Amino acid sequence: MKVRDLISEWQANSAAADTMVSREVRMTGYDAAKVAALCDIFPGVDEQRILTDLVAAALDELSGSFAYEPGDEIAGYDETGEPMYADAGLRPRFQQLARRYMQELESEQSS
Repeated sequence: MKVRDLISEWQANSAAADTMVSREVRMTGYDAAKVAALCDIFPGVDEQRILTDLVAAALDELSGSFAYEPGDEIAGYDETGEPMYADAGLRPRFQQLARRYMQELESEQSS
């Protein structure tokens, strides 16, 4: 989800459906004031939901901003027959680690 999509989500007041994990978040007083302002603007959405959605959107955008770095492995060929190399940058590593940590969280919760 993109940050710009959050407003329509909050206006529709749709519920987030996913495994929830609690984390403590520290922020500046001004950022806390901005979150409080969002709670006033979207009274049907609580502070926890706003923070959860903001973190999720920021992580998605961050992951999308990782630069592509061509690796040595050929992932396929384009329409002209030129090789396309697998991404050796930060994105595949980030995605791999995120999947690993998600599996760990799921196994902890099922225990």
